[in-house]
Amino acid sequence: MTDPQTPPASGGRSAAAGHSSGVIATGDRARIEQRTLVVPPDALQAALHDEEIARLSNLPAPDSRVFMGREDALAVLRELPSTGTGIVAQSVRGMGGIGKSTLVLHHAHAYLAAGHGPVWWIEASSSAAVTAGLTSLATALNPVHAALPLDEAAAWAVTWLQGRTGWLLIFDNADEPTDLRPYLGRLSTGQVLVTTRRDLPWQDLGTPLRLETLTPETALAVLKEITGCGSDRDTAALAELTKELGHLPLALQQAGAYLAQTRNSATSYLVQLRADPAGVLAATAPGDPHQRTIAQLWSVTLSSMRNAEPHAVALLEVLAYCAPEPLPRHVLANSLPTQQAVDHALGVLAAYSMITLTDSTVTVHRLVQAVVRTTTPVAIPPPQSGAIRRLLRIFRSTRGPHPGESALQLLYAATPSGRPDETQSWPNWQALLPHIQAVSAYEYGAGTASQLATMLGQAAFYLWARGLAVEALPLEERALQISETALGPGHPETAVRLGNLAATFSSLGRHAQALPMKERALQVTETALGPHHPETGVRLGNLAATLSALGRHTKALPLEERALQVTEAALGPHHPSTALRLGNLAATLGALGRHAEALPMNERALQISETALGPHHPSTALRLGNLAATLSALGRHAKALPLEERALQVTEAALGPGHPETAVRLGNLAANLGALGRHAEALPMNERALQISETALGPHHPDTALRLSNLAATLSALDRHAEALPMNERALQISETALGPDHPDTALRLGNLAATLGALDRHAEALPMNERALQVIKASLGADHPETALRLGNLAANLGALGHHAEALPMKERALQVTETALGPDHPETAARLGNLAATLGALGRHAEALPMNERALQISETALGPDHPDTALRLSNLTVIRGLLADVAPDGPESSV
Repeated sequence: MTDPQTPPASGGRSAAAGHSSGVIATGDRARIEQRTLVVPPDALQAALHDEEIARLSNLPAPDSRVFMGREDALAVLRELPSTGTGIVAQSVRGMGGIGKSTLVLHHAHAYLAAGHGPVWWIEASSSAAVTAGLTSLATALNPVHAALPLDEAAAWAVTWLQGRTGWLLIFDNADEPTDLRPYLGRLSTGQVLVTTRRDLPWQDLGTPLRLETLTPETALAVLKEITGCGSDRDTAALAELTKELGHLPLALQQAGAYLAQTRNSATSYLVQLRADPAGVLAATAPGDPHQRTIAQLWSVTLSSMRNAEPHAVALLEVLAYCAPEPLPRHVLANSLPTQQAVDHALGVLAAYSMITLTDSTVTVHRLVQAVVRTTTPVAIPPPQSGAIRRLLRIFRSTRGPHPGESALQLLYAATPSGRPDETQSWPNWQALLPHIQAVSAYEYGAGTASQLATMLGQAAFYLWARGLAVEALPLEERALQISETALGPGHPETAVRLGNLAATFSSLGRHAQALPMKERALQVTETALGPHHPETGVRLGNLAATLSALGRHTKALPLEERALQVTEAALGPHHPSTALRLGNLAATLGALGRHAEALPMNERALQISETALGPHHPSTALRLGNLAATLSALGRHAKALPLEERALQVTEAALGPGHPETAVRLGNLAANLGALGRHAEALPMNERALQISETALGPHHPDTALRLSNLAATLSALDRHAEALPMNERALQISETALGPDHPDTALRLGNLAATLGALDRHAEALPMNERALQVIKASLGADHPETALRLGNLAANLGALGHHAEALPMKERALQVTETALGPDHPETAARLGNLAATLGALGRHAEALPMNERALQISETALGPDHPDTALRLSNLTVIRGLLADVAPDGPESSV
């Protein structure tokens, strides 16, 4: 076998070599240093003793001395095995700033203090960082490893760990599973913890430990501890700040450190945070430039996603304008070109822990939203000229709609169809409500703004139907403001908003504030649409209702008459709206004591509804109920009874046995039975009505308070006053909470409770309630309202029961005066006031003065209600008694002598 030929060298200074081994140098002044390192066989072993190895760590100091609210999570980590073989790595997951690293760091320090080790912290944001971290462990165990290539030193560290147990390795802030995959399956003889914001299906990891935000109580305690502020005033401000920060640990730490260093107030910081969230969330405490900030954490994540997953970032920008509450996923169905794209984008955002995703909802933390909103373009202002409008149209076509506008339009498209007072739509409205309120905080162009006004109005209607008029009010006010700005003060839609806002004020008992709004709504509608338009009829009817609520029935009457005339001329005599107007006019006549005139109107309204809508329509049931009420007012309770029974049957069949309107019908039927003295039959109906209201509307709805009062009244009629008392107490509590302490309904509940106390001979306890009821009514409805007369009469009766007839007398005189002025001298209520005043005069022994009052009361009742009405019988009885008392009084004469 011959040696291969030595290859020839080429070039003036080239060298060729055959079998020689060594170093060849060419060139001027070439110099070679060649060394050989000889090490003993154990040089690649750890250079530390076992006890030193157990104390070995590179743990950083905790970033805050305050650590609260993670006791349960720490307990989970403490229970993890740390010795043996086959130990599965544990991940700690959650959004940036949730406290993953802080939790693991506290666990690691406790682990080391317990005598376990080594404990090594590795920054794991990339494969190179993981390799460098393992290399640093190898070097700490034996400095000679510094001379090895990084991957060899890292491999040595893994091999060394495999031969020991009881160690703890932390891979912090891991982003990609592939960066850890070469190691996790091999590191199974000690404890491995991985912190990550990526919610991905990691291999070789056990069940993840997911961290959520702190509880409000713990978040407040953290801020108090960091800032050292603990006064009551500080506590209120700090609690508000923790809420704004979303109870996120890093944000609390960042804010607390800043407040502690600058001696600034929580209120001032909160104002700055709301005005400039990006700037505040990026600011560190003076003297601590290396402190992590919320803005830094999330900006890095957003930057990495913006190029790789632009759809995900676009969707996150839309979500940033919603509320930090669960949003139904179906709202986002049309946010991207396909449903698959939406699902993929949501999956990406969830994987980066930027959202919390379930099969039905998506939630974004409020601070994530604040940071994301600062990265989106400023909303385009409404154009001021045609040229600018054309330029903006071109710009919009290339840039797309603003994320805030997209959020609004998605919510608008997702609002339930049908009326918001339909109970089956309430869960959907409740889920959308916080997001509608969130998008309403921003300004939009005219077209989008009109959508927002409509959506706010519908949401307010939903709240009103739920008995939450206080919460509905700001939504109605915002809707009106938007309509006036976008459409003008004279637009018909503005009139609708005025009317709805006024209706909300009326629901709150603030009829005086509602009145000018309804007057303006009528004026706008009449000017824009004409005096004969059906909408003008609606506005006339609404204004009349407010006047009636203020006790001004005489002024309401011509408005109701004109509303009927307009509606009948525009829509025809057989239209359902004509039936509505007839019913309202009949109600006004009834309030004026003119029940006989109201009767044919209610009869005609029922006939129209039955013909136009059918005998089984809910509106037909309403007309049946109105007719029954008029018959009852005329004392014809027996004729009213089958109408109430049919009204209940129709409503139950049309709307269901659990509908709130069914509860109304049950209550009315029970009242009819009570008027017939059949209280035992009325009782289960009132009980069922209460059960329906509580189930459908909730235990705190004003209608639930009404049902409680009705049930209490029936119990009292059965002489079960002790059982009625807690119901009246609860009804009062509900009304005060839902409607406020100054609402007329609250006065009614006070009066009912006082009456029950009186029936229990607790007149002294009833007195302050009757006094407060009078005060509330006078403040809300005025001193000349018929309801004020009723409250005066009740208070006077209470005083009479306590034997204070002289104090009661002027109150009853005032009650008669108010009633006669407001309702007229021939109204049945005037007869009631005359009878009450006569009773007080009789108690004072002034029977001769009482006689003409009882005579006049009888005359009024006979004329207004008929000779067979129960009230007429009562008046006749009172007159007979007073005549008998006067007949028993002998004339004065000379004394007889014995």
